[in-house]
Amino acid sequence: MMFAVVGLAFALTEDPSLTGLAWAVFYGLLVSLAPILVVFYLLRTGRIKELHMSNTGERHIPYVTAALSALLAFLIITWLDGPELLRCLALLNTIILTALGLINTRYLISIHATAIMATFLLTGLVYSWVLAWVVVFPLLLGVCIVRLYLKRHTGAQIIAGLLLGLVAVWLMQTALGCFA
Repeated sequence: MMFAVVGLAFALTEDPSLTGLAWAVFYGLLVSLAPILVVFYLLRTGRIKELHMSNTGERHIPYVTAALSALLAFLIITWLDGPELLRCLALLNTIILTALGLINTRYLISIHATAIMATFLLTGLVYSWVLAWVVVFPLLLGVCIVRLYLKRHTGAQIIAGLLLGLVAVWLMQTALGCFA
């Protein structure tokens, strides 16, 4: 969901019109809604037992679906010459979701921590570091505290998620020139 909000901001930053809004809606439908619908389907059919998917074996289909949805968004945005920031974001989503899917076959790390760290960094890189620190950093702290409070992750799993978000954004910026 965080990336859908970032996608909306990025699309409207590059194209503050109905076209930009259409790109944001398209991106949000593919990257956020499609994977959520798959999870609800898996819940309804009993293929996963609970929404959190504590059994990491239940996470394979949702991760594959999310990564493929992000890749499809990237390919379509690229093919149709959509907003560059949105294209970079879709590729970042693909990389992060693929990495999370692979890592979570052996070790559980926090997708929430990964996403909020990426959001913090993207806000700083694209808009301003003041905005990132004042608006997003408190959310970053809140997400991490809530994940610990709910006992959904250990401190190490949250730190691993934060590091994945940091490394993924850094690689996208340095290797591909995105988010500059």
